[in-house]
Amino acid sequence: MIERSHTGRIFFAIMTIALLWMGLGVRLVYLHLGPNEGLRARVERIRAVEQEIPVGRGRILDCHNNILALDLAVKDVCVDPKTIVSNGHLKVVGAHLARMLQLDPAMVFSKLNRPTRRYECVKKFVEEDTAKLIERMQLKGVFMRDTTTRYYPHGPMMCHVLGFSNMEGVGSAGLELKMNFYLRGRSGFRISEKDGRRRELYMHRRLEINPQEGCDIYTTIDQNIQYIVEKTLDAAMVEHSAQGAWAIVERVKTGEILAMACRPAYDLNDYRTTPAGKMLNRSIGYVYEPGSTFKVAVIAAALNEGTVHPDQIFNCENGRWIYQGRPLRDFHPYGMLSVADIVKKSSNIGAAKVALTLGESRLEKYLRAFGFGKKTGIDLPGEEGGILHQRAKWTSLSISRIAMGHEVGVSSLQMLNMLCSIANNGFLMRPMVVQRVVDAQNRTLASFSPEVMGRPIREETAQKMQQLLTRVTEKGGTGTRAQVEGYHVGGKTGTAIKPIPGGYSHDRNIASFVGFIPSDSPELGIIVVIDEPQPLHTGGVVAAPVFREIASQVVRYLDIPPTDAEPVLVLDDTPPSDEIPDENL
Repeated sequence: MIERSHTGRIFFAIMTIALLWMGLGVRLVYLHLGPNEGLRARVERIRAVEQEIPVGRGRILDCHNNILALDLAVKDVCVDPKTIVSNGHLKVVGAHLARMLQLDPAMVFSKLNRPTRRYECVKKFVEEDTAKLIERMQLKGVFMRDTTTRYYPHGPMMCHVLGFSNMEGVGSAGLELKMNFYLRGRSGFRISEKDGRRRELYMHRRLEINPQEGCDIYTTIDQNIQYIVEKTLDAAMVEHSAQGAWAIVERVKTGEILAMACRPAYDLNDYRTTPAGKMLNRSIGYVYEPGSTFKVAVIAAALNEGTVHPDQIFNCENGRWIYQGRPLRDFHPYGMLSVADIVKKSSNIGAAKVALTLGESRLEKYLRAFGFGKKTGIDLPGEEGGILHQRAKWTSLSISRIAMGHEVGVSSLQMLNMLCSIANNGFLMRPMVVQRVVDAQNRTLASFSPEVMGRPIREETAQKMQQLLTRVTEKGGTGTRAQVEGYHVGGKTGTAIKPIPGGYSHDRNIASFVGFIPSDSPELGIIVVIDEPQPLHTGGVVAAPVFREIASQVVRYLDIPPTDAEPVLVLDDTPPSDEIPDENL
């Protein structure tokens, strides 16, 4: 009986094991050969890897191929909090990271003290040198991830032109924004599989799209000229206790911008802490009443139409003239002045009477032909079109006020471009900052050539204006402080009282000087604007010397031959006759 019982149990055990193996075999065959689409898809999803391959942004360079912006290889310092806490190294690791990364220890400890987490980023964009020091410490649970950050070698230099890209690598201001389509590149994409340890199975890659590196942007900016302009503006800000200052240097014949600088400025590598007001590119985004620099366009229009000629005499009413029941004043009382002397002395009354010879219709036509009231089309974001009302909205007083640069709003680039058209024998060029776009294979994808936008005045008119504007910087003119030794200079001063609610301020001015050099064969146009200088405030005293400082260095840097001009006049301390608008405007 006992033997039969053992035999039955053994047989039952063998059969049970055999049935189990048979069941497993059937199940295995079913899993491999049966119609298990849902299960197969689930397994494929677990093993599949879809990975975006990041790509760097292109560089921005100046006209001499000096790098102005580039992507820099850096590290993200990351931790595995579970490993650190389980090993009992929380305080040690936290203290070391806080010290090396210069972070608040409490913040670091709060990130590390998360025992259920396997990943935390302690600090992004850590420089390679610092990351290597941390790696040498061999802290368990601490690891690095490769990444890139946008880096600007010159910090605040050219900040308003270059702009910046944000934390996600998207251009957000300046050229970084305008040319983001080219700079950003195209990320790659990969579909592959991974094993049980989450490692990629390279032999099982199903799709791989290679990334396309961002393109390089070559600009017209010359970093050496930019440096000259920025240092000069810094000195002017201190000397005149100004609220702001900006300047542009443009090639007369091509419209290429060699320098564009604004103050206040900010560090592009620390843009996140910068107030929005400092980010404004005032050269193109600040609209102001220009004052007497605007007279250049009015006089040029009248000469071109033949309603006046340079020697024609106008009665400037000894400094006070009633027009449409309202007084118009000059800073100094003048009697009879020729058109040439109206420009030289900057007579408000004379300019208004010249404008009246044109009439409203023709005046508006010429001002629009010079580009006022619309954007210049420069390849930078944030440009304002200014203000030039339709003639139907003008009052009976408007023509006399527009003639002296009031009731209109302009950007500095519009003013400079107008003057450059006169220096360029009447041709109005489109200002440009970008020369060409080049891809990673050094192929030119886009190139930009000088573009003529129009010709507001004839060549002979432009040459007459060049002569008249040269007289402004000679003895007796308002712009003598703009003289550059060895060169003839043409230009115009401007002093505008800033508008405030209900009228005009009594103590807030914008002083400016816009000019070209050398005036007998113009190469460069330069505008300088000083916002609320104190205590001196006229364009001839404040802005003209800044023009001289910039121009004298730039012409020698560019090796522009001297014109054998007479020696610079010895000036006394008396401010020259300059234009102050009627306080009752």
